[in-house]
Amino acid sequence: MAHKTGGSTTRTNKDSISKRLGVKKYGGEKVTTGNIIIRQKGTKYEAGLGTKYGSDYTIYAISEGMVAFKQRKGKLTVNVV
Repeated sequence: MAHKTGGSTTRTNKDSISKRLGVKKYGGEKVTTGNIIIRQKGTKYEAGLGTKYGSDYTIYAISEGMVAFKQRKGKLTVNVV
């Protein structure tokens, strides 16, 4: 007879699925209207010219052009020019 109960690793083996956050289009890449540039939680990056925030702080393009990143007041701003 066993002295200890066996196993039970499945109870502690839980993990959430990844959310696929991060930069999707980098500086210098071409984007069209509606393309997602950055998926983020909170405002690590700010929306600049030619971009808008989604409901979950996703930054997407509202015009066609090239992606450009600029540093302003300690935060990175994303522009489409």
